Amino acid sequence: MTTSLAAPRLIASDIDGTLLDANHRVTKRNRETIARAVASGAIFALSTGRPYRWIRPVLDQLPVRPICVTSNGAVIFDSFQDRVVQSYELKPEVLHDVVTLAQGALSSSGGVSVGAERVGNTPQDPVNELFVVDPSYSDNAVFDGFGVLTLEDVVARPASKLLLRNPHLSSAEMFEAVGPLIDPDVAHITYSMDDGILEVASAGVTKAHGVQWLAQHHGIDRAETIAFGDMPNDIEMLRWVGRGYAMANAAPAVKEAADEIALSNRESGVGRVLENWF
Repeated sequence: MTTSLAAPRLIASDIDGTLLDANHRVTKRNRETIARAVASGAIFALSTGRPYRWIRPVLDQLPVRPICVTSNGAVIFDSFQDRVVQSYELKPEVLHDVVTLAQGALSSSGGVSVGAERVGNTPQDPVNELFVVDPSYSDNAVFDGFGVLTLEDVVARPASKLLLRNPHLSSAEMFEAVGPLIDPDVAHITYSMDDGILEVASAGVTKAHGVQWLAQHHGIDRAETIAFGDMPNDIEMLRWVGRGYAMANAAPAVKEAADEIALSNRESGVGRVLENWF
């Protein structure tokens, strides 16, 4: 089956809950349709909240090594050359002010723990230098290898992403309390999971910002772009591209922002949409 719309020249896909299935795998259908799209001349890109050091297991399942939008648009990473090509950082004074506002907003709900993603140069940089947390965050961290610093030291250097964590609240509850306090001209706040974590980037830095950079880099018009996503950190991207697809498993607000609803990530929704063209 084909669609009457022209085939997209740039395809941007979120990773978790979108391209990957429930087993964290790129399905055969997704992989094969991506391969056909690339063979036909389309550009395929990952657009993720993950830092670039966390995308290698996904890249190893793909037929292409693309330039990737990582850390919600704060870091553009060339996976073929294994290097950062563009980055946008929060200044220390902004980090400090956002943390202070979040602490005040959530003081009656357990406060916040703080982590910071720093840019670095390649995935081979030591993890304990790329991701640093305060001592209270380290008690609930989901992986090993991070650096533990005082809160003052966590926010003392520029960061591509600030993480605010409260294990007693959902991310949506945190966003409702903290989001209205953050001036969008100072920082951008969003979330990509439900487990009590907010993600803060520089003002205007979103996945949409990163995909727009990719489109301009490749000389592709906005109308020739499509994207797939499932969580609130995908909303700006789905609104910016020529056609935005929310997965069937997406959060309600993401579906409202999208032009179309794709089948779920468990059903190879990305591949099934791409089969319309490739």
